[in-house]
Amino acid sequence: MQARSGVVGVVVLLSAAVLLCAGKPTLRKERVRHETAELSGRPHQDDGGGDGGDNNNNNNSFKYDHEAFLGKEEATTFDQLSPEESKDRLGKIVDRIDGDKDGYITTSELKAWIKRVQKRYVYENVAKVWTDYDLNKDDRISWEEYKQATYGYYLSNPEEFEDATDQFSFRKMLPRDERRFHAADLDGDQGADREEFTSFLHPEEFDHMKDIVVKETLEDIDRNGDGHVDQDEYIADMFAHEDGGPEPDWVKTERDQFSDFRDLNKDGKMDLEEIRHWILPKDYDHAQAEARHLVYESDLDKDQMLTKAEVLENWNMFVGSQATNYGEDLTRSHDEF
Repeated sequence: MQARSGVVGVVVLLSAAVLLCAGKPTLRKERVRHETAELSGRPHQDDGGGDGGDNNNNNNSFKYDHEAFLGKEEATTFDQLSPEESKDRLGKIVDRIDGDKDGYITTSELKAWIKRVQKRYVYENVAKVWTDYDLNKDDRISWEEYKQATYGYYLSNPEEFEDATDQFSFRKMLPRDERRFHAADLDGDQGADREEFTSFLHPEEFDHMKDIVVKETLEDIDRNGDGHVDQDEYIADMFAHEDGGPEPDWVKTERDQFSDFRDLNKDGKMDLEEIRHWILPKDYDHAQAEARHLVYESDLDKDQMLTKAEVLENWNMFVGSQATNYGEDLTRSHDEF
């Protein structure tokens, strides 16, 4: 593994974006992070339906349900399955969702499943790079292993980087990564198991890592090092004003956004809590809403839980003719779940 590749993977996370305004110039960079970002923002209008029929009017809603329940990419791979095959595989998925094996799927269990499906790319990413960092093959990654795999060359040749001034230079990234690693190391044993290493590489996905996400965002944008983000720093993070011409209209709009909605205490700058409010908004919980919707539409006896029979009765809403490669998934390891 080349040393720089590990750092690039970490740095990429810092600029992960969810574009809020369609059609903006590509120079714009967004930092707002939404949990389970692949879920559509479209809320459901539960109307007491749920017969699981083939009404064409339900196609768009079912497409959303399939993507939320199975994952967007995976939901396109069941197009060739017969209804019987879909139902058979759905039954196996239901068994996995029923965590306490009591024969009922609760809203909480369904929500947890949806969140896990949407995070699957995270765990697959970790699985792909795990062996690059687990140098002694003990199924744990120590800080020293990560540091050696990522920064070994640079630590051995520091003279090559004495003039580095970029804020993402290795001299700055090393202590930053170490701080993040220790935050992910919940049991404090100086090593990371797979879950801890996942939270290290993808901190935005874990509640206990969100303080780190906020702090790193502040450090990225705070060019004058005063511990705050003023309006010019906020804009500079989104837009490189290189040609000296007038600012695009969207930049002017963002200046207004900063004054009206980002700078909550109106002191002309954002502190850590204001940055948290900005990049980690307490938005509508898409996974919770989808879980409630699926239960509402399929709960024939209205006990606010689902049996396997109720799920299969309304199979078209869960998988229909558009499902996932869970047939393949059921034959492989689900350690990441």
